[in-house]
Amino acid sequence: MTITTTSYGFGTRVPWAQDEAIERIMTALKEEGFGILTTIDVQQTLKEKLGLDTNPYVILGACNPQLAHRALEAEPEIGLLLPCNVIVYQVDDGTTVAIMDPAAALRLAGNPTVEPIALEAKTRLERALQRLVEASA
Repeated sequence: MTITTTSYGFGTRVPWAQDEAIERIMTALKEEGFGILTTIDVQQTLKEKLGLDTNPYVILGACNPQLAHRALEAEPEIGLLLPCNVIVYQVDDGTTVAIMDPAAALRLAGNPTVEPIALEAKTRLERALQRLVEASA
């Protein structure tokens, strides 16, 4: 498995079912100092609110408290761009796990003081994702 990137995130496809992929990414995130603040079951929400049957799709709101505190101290409005979203959704041959690029998101603030914080968060998130890639090989 490889890591793919976009202008706003990075991700990989893993061979596990969605529940296992969620457990594994949560463990990897924890090893990098992140906790999960929110879990949004998009499939369930769309079923309840719109009556739609969709594929399993979960959004995890990941936060590293130390990095978040530093960013908020540098730019109080940065909370509009927190937490770092992690998406986990089922595909035919496994599950996709993708993570928002905090450097891309926090660049919107235009505050150079938050750039090193964003890069540290990105490095930690990339390491967490790399653990999944290595475990799925």
